[in-house]
Amino acid sequence: MSASPTNSMPDCVLFDLDGTLLDTAPDLTLALNRLRRERDLSALPVATIRSTVSHGSPGMLKVGFGLSPDDPLYAELNPRFLEFYREAIAVETRLFPGMSEVLEYLERNAIRWGVVTNKPHELTEPLLKALALWSRAACVVSGDTLPTRKPDPEPLLYACAQIGADPGRSLYIGDAERDILAGRQAGMTTLVAGFGYLSTEDRPETWNADGFLHQPLDLFAWLDAPLA
Repeated sequence: MSASPTNSMPDCVLFDLDGTLLDTAPDLTLALNRLRRERDLSALPVATIRSTVSHGSPGMLKVGFGLSPDDPLYAELNPRFLEFYREAIAVETRLFPGMSEVLEYLERNAIRWGVVTNKPHELTEPLLKALALWSRAACVVSGDTLPTRKPDPEPLLYACAQIGADPGRSLYIGDAERDILAGRQAGMTTLVAGFGYLSTEDRPETWNADGFLHQPLDLFAWLDAPLA
């Protein structure tokens, strides 16, 4: 991965949601463990579940029950898991440390920002509203906004079109390979959220991203801006 920042302010900055903009692992862990207790299973620690969060329900039910989406029990447990999650969607979920300062800087300098996630709209909207982020985002593209999802680039291109931004002058930040692949295909500058939910099996150095963020504040170097 290159480590050379851009030389000018971007048209817009787009974020993945889980593991990039927000640390949602605690509340998703709570929902999964409620489901496990309902099935007379012991709770799993957040550390066991954390790296699977960016992979949505398939990843969560895989680690929690060893299920794949084609397993008949998956179709039974997934709605219950999502029900538990909706009931307590923003109890412990927070912006990652430093992300609040990043968003404030973007807004102060009239750089529009948005969210492009594979999370369904029925979860994305209430979560962002609960954290008072919905009205601040210039656009929000959920996993079911369009017929296609990441790693297809179309959601990112759609977001840029909604904002009126040139993809070639925009940034996309995510913590999964599909995020970087989608961003690259959209012609955007791509950055890995190394502070997110990378697992020991992930090899972000092979994703051909433009850069790696160890913390959200590292984004300032890519905005051609000082930390202050």
